[in-house]
Amino acid sequence: MQQLLPVAIRSVLEKPARYAITRLCFFFNAICAKTVDVSKLDKLEEDVVVTLCLLEKYFPPSFFDIMVHLVVHLVREVRLCGPVYFRWMYPFERYMKVLKGTVGVPSSQKMGVSKPLSGCTVSVVDQDLLNQAHLYVLENTEEVLPYIEQHMIHIKTAYPKFRKRTKWLQDKHNSTFIQWLRFKVQSELEEDNHGASENLRWLAAGPNMAVPLYRSYLIKGTKFNMKAQDDVLTTQNSGVYLLAHTMQVASAKDKNSILSNMGFYGVIQEIWDLDYQKFTIPVFRCDWIDSSGLVVDELGFTLVDLSKIGHRNDQFVLASQVKQIFFVDDPMHRSWSVVLSMPNREYNDVIGDEVLGDVIIEC
Repeated sequence: MQQLLPVAIRSVLEKPARYAITRLCFFFNAICAKTVDVSKLDKLEEDVVVTLCLLEKYFPPSFFDIMVHLVVHLVREVRLCGPVYFRWMYPFERYMKVLKGTVGVPSSQKMGVSKPLSGCTVSVVDQDLLNQAHLYVLENTEEVLPYIEQHMIHIKTAYPKFRKRTKWLQDKHNSTFIQWLRFKVQSELEEDNHGASENLRWLAAGPNMAVPLYRSYLIKGTKFNMKAQDDVLTTQNSGVYLLAHTMQVASAKDKNSILSNMGFYGVIQEIWDLDYQKFTIPVFRCDWIDSSGLVVDELGFTLVDLSKIGHRNDQFVLASQVKQIFFVDDPMHRSWSVVLSMPNREYNDVIGDEVLGDVIIEC
């Protein structure tokens, strides 16, 4: 309730009353977290007192019974007894429902680090999209990073006039690196004392053009669905968030490109399992929200316009890199959605049980 209530009241209450209730919800989000920063408990205790004073401005005296007053003691309980997750009954009641659903499930059906949860459709995909996905895999493989540096040096040497134009160099790297790496690794393999590993050999060779496509995939205990799969379900598992070190414009006045951390919000459109002969790598093809469709309101809520799609030339992400998020329709602005995040949770593979798609949202 403390996660969805602030969103539900955005269009039905005046701003001062909404602000007070939202503060109370944020307080419960903080003390209900699985990990608690002890150094912030004093500040939480002060904030909840102020929050109760704000509530007294907008609610009648009959509202403030003993249960409301007991809220001021919750921080002291956390300080003495630890996170409420191990003391309150709600998580155990929810987990009992999960345990009941696993009765009769073979022991072999245990949670894996990464595995599909649906049948696949093998499709020959567009070559440009396949290269885009393959390039992303290469640039996020530690063993390939030295070759990326070598290739950038090669480009700057071949095109000295453009060595200071960061965006041009990056575009040239993106369009030529795959072929350059293939020939580079092949030439190293012909040497007697080459240092290329077996994994690097298959990575440089590239993935199979026939790509298995899945509707659902399990990554480190979190279930992800493609958008088309979510459209026929009552649950939502297609929202993702990526914090990436990427190139962006320095400021409105300074148009030079710089490398910095930037958050991206997206929706999974397809789940690919790239086949490199000896191993496979799952990737998500996503519709990423353009920066013009992203705002943060005065209460700290992140709002996105899901119709404003950008980054068409960089749609892919490793399945292991993203964090799952949840989009809730904003009652105040119909074209916008409020972003809520959720902790990773263990998901036991119970075929046909949609109840396990329900999640606990964490702001």
